[in-house]
Amino acid sequence: MSARHSLLELFDAALRAVDGRACVERVLRYSGYEGMIAIFAVGKAASAMTLGALQSFGDMVESALVITKDGHADPALEGDARVTVIESAHPLPDSRSLEAGAELARRVSELPGSRFPIFLVSGGSSSLVELLQDGHTLADLRALNERGLAAGWGIATLNAERKKLSRLKGGGIARLLDGRDALALFISDVPRDDTGVIGSGLLGESVGLVDHVVRRIVANVDMAARAARDAGLARGLDVRTRFARFAGDAQAVAGEFVAALREAEGDGLVWGGESTVQLPARHGRGGRNTHLALAAARLLKADEPFTILAAGTDGTDGPTEDAGAVIDAGTIERAELAGCDVDRAFRGFDSGTALEAAGDLVHTGPTGTNVGDILIGIKRDLAARGPWAARML
Repeated sequence: MSARHSLLELFDAALRAVDGRACVERVLRYSGYEGMIAIFAVGKAASAMTLGALQSFGDMVESALVITKDGHADPALEGDARVTVIESAHPLPDSRSLEAGAELARRVSELPGSRFPIFLVSGGSSSLVELLQDGHTLADLRALNERGLAAGWGIATLNAERKKLSRLKGGGIARLLDGRDALALFISDVPRDDTGVIGSGLLGESVGLVDHVVRRIVANVDMAARAARDAGLARGLDVRTRFARFAGDAQAVAGEFVAALREAEGDGLVWGGESTVQLPARHGRGGRNTHLALAAARLLKADEPFTILAAGTDGTDGPTEDAGAVIDAGTIERAELAGCDVDRAFRGFDSGTALEAAGDLVHTGPTGTNVGDILIGIKRDLAARGPWAARML
């Protein structure tokens, strides 16, 4: 089995470990709650998380509001009269984001006291729902998001700025609950799994207010990285995990990862985290993972038998439909033989075009989770590992 195929299997194992449906169902299975329930799910993994809650509570669920990214609604929710699905905008908000935010706020505010609210929040929520402070407009909101994305702001900086415009961010939904009991489950894509940051803190704690929201993380990137490592071990690969999130400029992360792979003991590495890119005014197709992957490919020497996967666990890389890419020392040559000017593509942040030419893009479609990004590198030719290794693979 090729290193490329093995990497895709390890990535698949990572995704299954943080699947929204399975993680929510596992947490709620033995909750013991017996009343009627209202579900509010927001984020790229909202559909999958809702399916987990429905599986756990069945007829106890009276209603479910699911707000998710275009194309991320699960067909399994169709036909259930209790479920309202709203598809909204990501990564830049539009008028639907304001409509979705207003509907979320209305339903939370009008929820009868006899209904227990369960909130299911995952990454992407910030763009999908919004209710603006007086004096601010959708144009202000879009300009803020465009500025932050282009400048490569980290999630903490971006969220701090979003809160200044918003009535929902920074604990807005928690405030609407006005002290009532609630449960909030999170799939985390942020450092330290801070519930005040996930979704720009929709369910963050509000200082000075009575708060009876129980908050719990059900999946994060560490779980995904461990699953990839364990899948490697099951295939006879000694893949080492670093439990410190990677962050910062994608090109710098690529250099750090390639250097670490060269020095690593065993067969490879798996890292989790989220890089950033600073986009010029005019740029091509791609996202932070394809830019990172192409940067890594440009660093590899012709004789280095390394294969590296860089991909988003949500199945999308920025504004593209690509999850990421799997590259090796032949990536640049394959792209150039296909007629691509790789240096120009890299400078123009057109990594997706170059990696498509090389045949190295990875497509998964919506995954039902969103814990950030995964980097996996294998540092030797698996075909040269002998018959024992071949049997293990």
